[in-house]
Amino acid sequence: MIRLPLFRRFALGSALLALSVSTVLAATDQKKFSSSSALTIEARTLVQLLEQAHYNRDAVHSGDFAEVIPNFMGDLDGQRLFFLGSDKAVFGTRFGKNVYWNISGLGNIDAAYDIFAIYESRTQDRINWVFDELKKDIDLTGSDSYRFDRTKAEWPATGAAADELWRQRIKYELIAELVNKKTAAIDQKAIGDAKQVVHKRYERMLKNLGEIEGNEIGELFLSNVARLYDPHSTYFSAETFEDFGIQMKLELVGIGAVLSVEDDYCTVKEIVPGGPADLSKQLKPGDKIISVAQPDSESVEVIGMKLRRIVERIRGSKGTQVILTVQPADAPDPSARKTVTIVRDVVKLNDARAHGAVFQVPGADGQVTPLGVISLPSFYGPAENDSGEKQSATHDVAELITQLKAAGVKGLVLDLRHNGGGYLSEAIDLTGLFISEGPVVQVKNSLGEIQVDSDTNRSIAYDGPLAVLVDRFSASASEIVTGALQNYGRAIVIGDSSTHGKGSVQSVWEMKNLVSQLARSPVKTGAVKLTIQKYYLPNGSSTQLKGVVPDIVLPSIDEFLPIGEGSLPHVLAWDEIPSSIFDGHPLDAKIVQPLREASAVRQTKLEEFLYLRKNIDWFKMRQNQKLASLNLDARRQQKASDEIFRKAMEAEKLELAKSDYPYKEFRLGPPPLPKIKPAKKPDANSEDDDESELSTDNNDAYAKVDVFLRESFRVINDAIVLAKDQKFAADTHAPLTAMLGRKG
Repeated sequence: MIRLPLFRRFALGSALLALSVSTVLAATDQKKFSSSSALTIEARTLVQLLEQAHYNRDAVHSGDFAEVIPNFMGDLDGQRLFFLGSDKAVFGTRFGKNVYWNISGLGNIDAAYDIFAIYESRTQDRINWVFDELKKDIDLTGSDSYRFDRTKAEWPATGAAADELWRQRIKYELIAELVNKKTAAIDQKAIGDAKQVVHKRYERMLKNLGEIEGNEIGELFLSNVARLYDPHSTYFSAETFEDFGIQMKLELVGIGAVLSVEDDYCTVKEIVPGGPADLSKQLKPGDKIISVAQPDSESVEVIGMKLRRIVERIRGSKGTQVILTVQPADAPDPSARKTVTIVRDVVKLNDARAHGAVFQVPGADGQVTPLGVISLPSFYGPAENDSGEKQSATHDVAELITQLKAAGVKGLVLDLRHNGGGYLSEAIDLTGLFISEGPVVQVKNSLGEIQVDSDTNRSIAYDGPLAVLVDRFSASASEIVTGALQNYGRAIVIGDSSTHGKGSVQSVWEMKNLVSQLARSPVKTGAVKLTIQKYYLPNGSSTQLKGVVPDIVLPSIDEFLPIGEGSLPHVLAWDEIPSSIFDGHPLDAKIVQPLREASAVRQTKLEEFLYLRKNIDWFKMRQNQKLASLNLDARRQQKASDEIFRKAMEAEKLELAKSDYPYKEFRLGPPPLPKIKPAKKPDANSEDDDESELSTDNNDAYAKVDVFLRESFRVINDAIVLAKDQKFAADTHAPLTAMLGRKG
């Protein structure tokens, strides 16, 4: 029996803290996976939750579960290289009809393990075949080509077709290595070196394959079950759920170091400012962690270990010690070692917090106006423990507003680009910083019941001219805030042709809180994130699929990428409900039209927009190029042509950067440490290791020649000038400002 919690924390879109690792070793013998008793219970519980609590529960039937099989195959083999078309047919016949009954009744996901076993076998055989092919002479002078993006292709029909596909794949990878060589001549040594690089890449793939564990396979399979209902429902393993919580709260208990695995060694990439490692001064970027120990226990060597397992050993309870054996980065002798003892503590992920700046923006009359920007990466929530400092999105933005107002800003841009969402409560509270009071979002459940969530705090943190900057990656909570401010006429919205289009609400349930049998177990349990409601703007319009349409649209490369809700499978439909009662209306045409027209003129005349369109046109051309030539000379010619274009664009950008507006940054946490650049490797891609005059300073928060932000500032400047027009004299408030008469 499922026990649904009385209190639910809602999450609208989030980025998981991903841990990745590249390693090299030969694959081990295939392991036989089976479900733990806990995973069996969780699998059954997942289906019960989907059928009882999911918003779209009536749209999915038992027969639809057959889709899980090819979808799972695609997750394992995204480029359609290892499986065969016959595998898909066999798996469909063997497993497809019984997926629902096996999971819902028995909690049985053996199909996942059996399919993975075939995938592992196919991959091992294919990589050994690749190793043999690399020993042969390979012709790189032909006229054939390779489709480098096979995510939507069919699996090869036969083994012979797969062999031919892989011969093309090998050529493609070798040429990719060779065209990045700086030497003019490509001799046998260069080809041999390229073969070694490709060989090593597949050795790493074998190692990674051998390290996959049963819970990871189970998570992938069950997530495909959840995504039958909509693209935002998913299953979290215990490890992923822990990472999810870290990202949503922006804090964890650990040592405060960003780690990666390079050539089997766990390497410190960055030190988190203010964390235990930073304060102890015992670790520095480039150090290699050789072993990890807890007090009163033996040290465990971590060379060759998966990054996630290393991180698990280093994380722990606040106030406890972890003992590291380290190879110092600056030690002349690679055998040098030192022992480091660090006390674990709460680590604030300050890089993901809101930050701001005041830019000095020149107007058409030559006068300089101080304008502010607040960049919000996500709608994160406060920590549940008493850490002594609040870090909610609303609290941080309010504090930044106070600082920017003290600095004398005359207008503000709320930058929600690449903000994928977060907590619904934060979206409501943050909107309230800019309006007096009233409905912010309407929420409808699967029964058709509608709840209006309002800002009830009449005070306004910022009442001046406001613009919201968005793109196709602005999703969920970002769309609530943007759409509400647009409904109220509180801000002008600027950006891509629309936002992402995610108009659904997710709830996260930890399995042990739902099933008493799991609650009594000491084993960590997973969680499920389900779509349980849809949300609507104050005027009743859904943002689902359509997103929020900006008042002023800027040219963007995003328009030519498969971004947005509409590109995802099993999406919910767009609809609308009755409008709520709120004291506001969209911006009047007499405000929007002159601002839009002024921007349109700039988009045709300013050099930065011409520069932007050149990049977009080049990108469109490359996007339409679905095939890569397998002729080395042809690819080198294309590389040379691309390099000429890149250099020309870099020169233009360098010139445009001279007119960047000066700014002063405002951060709530300690300033970020300079990022450590990796050591240059011989024959590295020139695009990666050229020292450009345009390279952003390591601590710069705002990119050079940010055309979208610059134009947003100009639009606000236009609104400030517009407010002086006599036609607004009788209005209760100036364009893009709050109604001060309602201020509490």
